[in-house]
Amino acid sequence: DLLRTQATVDEFHWINGVPSASSFRCQVKIRYNQQEQPATVTVLSADRVVIQFDEPQRAVTPGQAAVLYQGEIVLGGGVIVKDATR
Repeated sequence: DLLRTQATVDEFHWINGVPSASSFRCQVKIRYNQQEQPATVTVLSADRVVIQFDEPQRAVTPGQAAVLYQGEIVLGGGVIVKDATR
């Protein structure tokens, strides 16, 4: 019951501006110690995205931060507001 494949992230702050593609692949961390997880990100607006993890993630919790990476580069981050599907 703790596993989720999707999360909506609000108050998103992009480091280098909003990407031109409405959907793209990257790595995501939802915990500081967590290994980066592969995912597809869909941009809903300049400050809101939906993350679709390749593999279910444990305890995707509203209020946690989600940070997007492209290799060593931080793309941006925001606050998880919804963990939609299992």
